[in-house]
Amino acid sequence: MEEVAVTMSCESCGMEEECTGKYIGGVRACFGGRWLCGLCSEAVKYEAGKSSPRSVEEAVRAHMTFCRMLKRRGPAERVAEGMCQMLRRRASSSSTS
Repeated sequence: MEEVAVTMSCESCGMEEECTGKYIGGVRACFGGRWLCGLCSEAVKYEAGKSSPRSVEEAVRAHMTFCRMLKRRGPAERVAEGMCQMLRRRASSSSTS
């Protein structure tokens, strides 16, 4: 018997995905009971595994804060902020090399 897909809304960015109950349970188990979309899940895993590691819970909170910040701004501000973050990350990664 095939499991029914349910539409879930990401608790971080709000994006919706259709998922099975088993998949939803697995995602929630990884992220402290929160359901995150695939993109946010990958971002949190990346943050948690960086050279200055964070706990998964800290990475989830940081990513959720970032997503809330992006939702408050207009498209031009989001692009500008994204570019600033990319440049900051590049600068910090090149200074540690």
